[in-house]
Amino acid sequence: MRVFARMFMTLLLIAVGGAAGFLSATTFRPHIDALASQITGDVPAKETTSPRILYYRNPMGLPDTSPVPKKDSMGMDYLPVYEELNAPITSASERKILYYRNPMGLKDTSPVPKQDSMGMDYIPVYEDEGSSDPASVKVSVEKVQRAGVRTEPVEKRVLSEPIHAPGSIQLDERRERSITLRAEGFIEKVYAGATGQHVKAGEPLFRFYSPQIVQALIDYRLAVAGGQKQAGERKLRNLGIPEEFIAAIPAKGDIPLSMDWPSPVDGVLMSKSIIAGARTMPGDELYRLADVSTVWVIADVSEVDVGRVSIGDPAQVTLRSYPGEIFRGKVAFILPELKAETRTAQIRIELPNPDHKLLHRMYADVEIETGQSADVLAIPASAIIDSGNRQVAIVQVSEGRFKPTEVRVGRRGAGYVEILQGLKEGEQVVTRANFLIDAESNLQAALTGLAAPDGAAK
Repeated sequence: MRVFARMFMTLLLIAVGGAAGFLSATTFRPHIDALASQITGDVPAKETTSPRILYYRNPMGLPDTSPVPKKDSMGMDYLPVYEELNAPITSASERKILYYRNPMGLKDTSPVPKQDSMGMDYIPVYEDEGSSDPASVKVSVEKVQRAGVRTEPVEKRVLSEPIHAPGSIQLDERRERSITLRAEGFIEKVYAGATGQHVKAGEPLFRFYSPQIVQALIDYRLAVAGGQKQAGERKLRNLGIPEEFIAAIPAKGDIPLSMDWPSPVDGVLMSKSIIAGARTMPGDELYRLADVSTVWVIADVSEVDVGRVSIGDPAQVTLRSYPGEIFRGKVAFILPELKAETRTAQIRIELPNPDHKLLHRMYADVEIETGQSADVLAIPASAIIDSGNRQVAIVQVSEGRFKPTEVRVGRRGAGYVEILQGLKEGEQVVTRANFLIDAESNLQAALTGLAAPDGAAK
């Protein structure tokens, strides 16, 4: 029966072709095949269509993708992401229009169709394209996934980024002592005779004879005998006689004609201008001593960085003389002026030096840890789009919807930027693939609208 039907239809096709020779038989072939199928009961095979592969994604869920098949570092195949088949198609007549936006990207919108001053039609914004916020833009989820867009929350953190600066070891000025005498006399013997020599507190520096001091000792003896000990001690103290020497004066017997002058502190002889047999006058500096158990490091910090330094910030110092060894201290003082030649501020750091290893004027490399005081609102530095006169961050409003937001930034540290204004804690900002979102035409319009003055015509 089926064979007969096919022969009948073939003869019919030849007959029709003969009657209308200018028509090709192939023109009617689909209709003939359909008619033959109805007669014979045959059902034509349904054409199958395999879904198209959009891209390949990382098998571990990482954001990186590939346009071609590949393997990850562990040898696992990237997974194909297919185009969705038989997706419902919504006609333009069924889509709900939220509003109409300015064709030039200005901030004004309209609830009804209109034209701008140049006669250009306002562009409709549909419900499935975004929210009612004209400043936000929508990027397809497919593009977001393919580009590996990554976001991070706005959160509080400590911004700590070290400042590196050159420096040098200096003496603690508060621990320097000048050895001078208040009476005329003669140096009988010198005990500390070399610059750089370490001396202990109480250790004799030199032996001194002074007629004025001898006369004061005689007066002290008489004052003690007359019950005026305090008056006699006051005269000796006015001459700078050390307390331990006054306490050792005998009440009876011979009065010492010369005395050994002790060192008032532990320290190093930084200068010496004394020799045996020399005559000294009141006010002459015989020695300059420095207590080096604590030293200063004076670091030259650039003018642009000095605002980040605070008193108490921890610092670590390395010296070429002791490679691999780190000396730790804290910022003790910031000098209130800049060096005009270098435009740097001098930062004082105090270091303990119990072993006297740190020598005066040694060169030092200083690293100051800044921003240790409190948490601040911050985002990754990669989230900032800097146009030169303003900074913008891309905020993820919802899945596939983003909004450019102007921000005011503060300090930077450890790859993050402090946010002073424009963002709230918990908001998600785009930190990777900003270029994709920035390339979207809608975003360009939104950025233009962001830059438009509030008084733009509507």
